[in-house]
Amino acid sequence: MSTTATAEATGGQTGRRRPSLRSVLVWGAVAAVGAVAWTVLALARGETVSALWILFAALCSYAIAYRFYSRFIARRVLQVDDRRATPAERHSDGLDYDVTDRRVLFGHHFAAIAGAGPLVGPVLAAQMGYLPGTIWIIVGVIFAGAVQDMTVLFFSMRRNGKSLGQMVREEIGIVGGVAALIAVFAIMIIILAVLALIVVNALAESPWGVFSIALTIPIALFMGVYLRVLRPGRVLEATCIGVVLLLAAVIGGGYVEDSALGDALTLSKEWLVVALVVYGFIASVLPVWLLLTPRDYLSTFMKVGVIVLLAIGLLLARPVLQADAVTDFAREGTGPVFAGSLFPFVFITIACGALSGFHALISSGTTPKMVAKESHVRLIGYGGMLMESFVAISALIAAVVIDQGLYFAMNAPAGATGGTAESAATFVQGLGFDTTAEDLARAAASIQEPTLISRTGGAPTLAVGISNILTDAFGGSLAAFWYHFAIMFEALFILTAVDAGTRVGRFMLQDTIGNVWKRFGDLTWRPGNVIASAVVVALWGSILYIGVTDPLGGVNQLFPLFGIANQLLAAIALLLVTVLLVKHGRARYAWVPGIPLVWDLVVTMTASFQKVFSADPRVGYFSQRDLYADARDAGEVLAPAQDAGQMDQVVFNSTLNGVLQAVFALLVVVVAVHAAVVVARAFRTRGGVPTTEEPAVPSQLVEPAGLFATAEEKRAIARHEAEQRELAGSAR
Repeated sequence: MSTTATAEATGGQTGRRRPSLRSVLVWGAVAAVGAVAWTVLALARGETVSALWILFAALCSYAIAYRFYSRFIARRVLQVDDRRATPAERHSDGLDYDVTDRRVLFGHHFAAIAGAGPLVGPVLAAQMGYLPGTIWIIVGVIFAGAVQDMTVLFFSMRRNGKSLGQMVREEIGIVGGVAALIAVFAIMIIILAVLALIVVNALAESPWGVFSIALTIPIALFMGVYLRVLRPGRVLEATCIGVVLLLAAVIGGGYVEDSALGDALTLSKEWLVVALVVYGFIASVLPVWLLLTPRDYLSTFMKVGVIVLLAIGLLLARPVLQADAVTDFAREGTGPVFAGSLFPFVFITIACGALSGFHALISSGTTPKMVAKESHVRLIGYGGMLMESFVAISALIAAVVIDQGLYFAMNAPAGATGGTAESAATFVQGLGFDTTAEDLARAAASIQEPTLISRTGGAPTLAVGISNILTDAFGGSLAAFWYHFAIMFEALFILTAVDAGTRVGRFMLQDTIGNVWKRFGDLTWRPGNVIASAVVVALWGSILYIGVTDPLGGVNQLFPLFGIANQLLAAIALLLVTVLLVKHGRARYAWVPGIPLVWDLVVTMTASFQKVFSADPRVGYFSQRDLYADARDAGEVLAPAQDAGQMDQVVFNSTLNGVLQAVFALLVVVVAVHAAVVVARAFRTRGGVPTTEEPAVPSQLVEPAGLFATAEEKRAIARHEAEQRELAGSAR
């Protein structure tokens, strides 16, 4: 490529700069620290290992990946060009298309993608040991998850922010596209239901959490009006006000819990389902700048703030790892938290944080309609995913530094633990731990909870880990405060993915129906927005209710389906990106999404096969269905079901999950076959292959490329503003 062409591809940057001595020394030091950390984690066996080695391995790997690999992808693979106007600039309507400050959009995107997965998945996978999860979270995000998020965001932005399913339909063909549209939308509904289920479990019977979470809505509305009407562009001012109000809401929740209002805010799981459905609908139809963007931006401060606080706590407390590097459960596949071997189940249990198809929906939903400059896809797409991976690493650390007898007592189902401290102690002692009933009772009393036995789902375990780390780091008798604060943090963390996901689901449904009814696909048509939003929340709300009332536990039943479906969705996204690189004449870079694509297909197809065909009722949905159906027909009631009605419900839910799992896998196979046909056709065709990319339009905006403006960028912005003032003066 010529120097001129390179300048065009990279937004005017030419040539290569020789790295300075300072840069070489700094990055050499980062690489050395990272190498030492990885060596300790890989080789240490039967000795005390500090949790800080995981922290250092993650941070050093993230820094090197962002500095070098994401830059390579932006400049060489995608060839971002800041001289092209983005859809936000060309189609600005104040509703869905809106030029957004890169810092605010980073917050919105991170808040939207960071849901239950990076919190719950690593905690559940900790039963396999700390090493498998650490490797997958860090290596997976660098070469798979962040690559997917960044590339899908770029290609959607080049197509006016079209949804993932619609892009597959237009670029891969009608048959593969229809299969993708069905798979993407159906998987999206499952994902939203599971995300909402974690929120329900965290907020149920918790007036503190309900109060704090509810107040984030009016605070976000105020910030939206403040930035749009009262003080346009004053991001720092709005941020300071919003953060102060958010902290007041968190602190106030503790007082509300002990007041008369606490009883009114103590909601059952069923009422929380109704509240979430109503909120999801409202968030989907309101203008994006009014509620969704400011709320997600505000939530990001809470999310990032807690994770940074946890990192500081780790540095101060310096806890040691209580879990083995690789446990016997990883080798035998008989873990009490979830059944199945290390491969493939670690890689689908830890979904978000390493690779998540849900992110591709956000990257082809709200975010591409708000990007100001093409170079921002590096910060928002790749950088945002690295931030989520750090959340996952933090969650894994919190799970493996607590007493492992307590960990298994909390995460094993009641049918295994017996539900009491005495029976749970007997259970974990049978696993090889010396945890006593007094230890379990003491742990619950320290955080002012009646019991911690079989508090499954991952969220309570993470809260206990955070509480222990922060209490050890900062001292005092605040374990109960930190625990309830962490529970509220987790609910807030996940809820932002539910509202953004609902809006993306609305986009997807409108795009799909718009193929046959053009008016419905018009995002500015208000009746279409309302109808599509109502359909989406009704669908995921129904699945959510099934999960809330499931006798086997909604998380235990739905999370494996969620994990596999989420990674199947990632396979569709990576297939699309690979096809587009080939069609755009950049086949030599197809390995960038191609390698993680092959890995993802191997993992998900293996996991799907086992969940559908395994004869072990703890693993296979249909074998589980047969076990309960045979017992029901014989007049028996198997725990944890308590009556014949719950037996029927287990049979129905297991059958539904098995059918959905099989259908999702088959749909992805259809998409993969048609993608292979398109790639083969592109290789046979000499010259360019037609795509649906929008023609380039010159941009009138001047924006920094990264989080902080360089001196050169500041001068360019100043010159641009001076030119605009001159033009305005001439016009007058």
